[in-house]
Amino acid sequence: MKRKGWKLGSLGLAAMLLLGACSSNSAEGTEGKEYKLKMSVTVNDSSTWYAAAKKLSDDVNKETDGRITIEVFPNEQLSGGDSGKAVEMLSKGSTDLTFNSTIIYSILDDRFGVASAPFLFDNTDQVDKVFKGTGGEEIAKILEEKGVHPLGFGENGFRQITNSTKEIKVPADLKGLKIRIPGITMYTDLYRELGADPTTMTFSEVFTSLQQGTISGQENPIDVIYSSKLNEVQDYLTLWNYSYDPLVLGMNKKLFESMSEEDQEIFTRLGKEAAEYQVKIAREKETKQIEELKAAGIKVYEPTEADLAEFKEAVQPIYEKYKDIWGADLLKAFQER
Repeated sequence: MKRKGWKLGSLGLAAMLLLGACSSNSAEGTEGKEYKLKMSVTVNDSSTWYAAAKKLSDDVNKETDGRITIEVFPNEQLSGGDSGKAVEMLSKGSTDLTFNSTIIYSILDDRFGVASAPFLFDNTDQVDKVFKGTGGEEIAKILEEKGVHPLGFGENGFRQITNSTKEIKVPADLKGLKIRIPGITMYTDLYRELGADPTTMTFSEVFTSLQQGTISGQENPIDVIYSSKLNEVQDYLTLWNYSYDPLVLGMNKKLFESMSEEDQEIFTRLGKEAAEYQVKIAREKETKQIEELKAAGIKVYEPTEADLAEFKEAVQPIYEKYKDIWGADLLKAFQER
């Protein structure tokens, strides 16, 4: 399977197109105000997500001489391990910043699911073009509607599938397999269409559930599979790139707008840099991580073009069902190359 587009696409740039006039919203009299902020990250402190969050925290602390601090909490500690609750807390202002997938944001609005439509992108070159263009702009607008100010887009990567039963090469291999998926309806419909038995649970429960045999498999990008050591409880990995998973480096909108123009500029600039850094290291690490997973004993399968054509045909009913939910114009913005 070809893996193109390893140059950094500046995915955070698209969101920045909407941020130029933010100074008009800033509250007067907040210059020099001290902030002690909290940031939530879905996965653990060995992930690229955490590395980028820590970079943002360190850079902001240094830039402001300690006036603004950001404490980073991995594994969704602030929301009891529930990533859905994490984005709700961000939207309401209970949490100040988060690094979360747009898949999780689908809990707030089904339109976020368009970015992870099945087999939408072939490679990261296509991803970069869409997120630097209209697609990224439209997602940023929806985030603002939900009370989230996007500082940049990160990358969880293409989602792959693992299981402990057999190699998954074609749709028929999924029949009857109990696969953990994120808790959004589109993925439930997708896996049922492919003949699997999808089940939802918070990610913090996945390792133990795989270990105990409560579920047969799960799907996630390579960095999550690797950093969570899922190879210890899974035997097979299929690199099918079936769904792209963007990340949002988000800040509570009211908090951002309440800040001085100077502080808004700091978060806009350093947030963009942190998001771009996350994309860069995620792409650099993925090939090495796959090789290390192989060395650790997991059996890796890369589908042929014929295999992928069979999967793409099988998921067409999802597009028929969700085109109106996502919106025809929004879907078109993500399909344009």
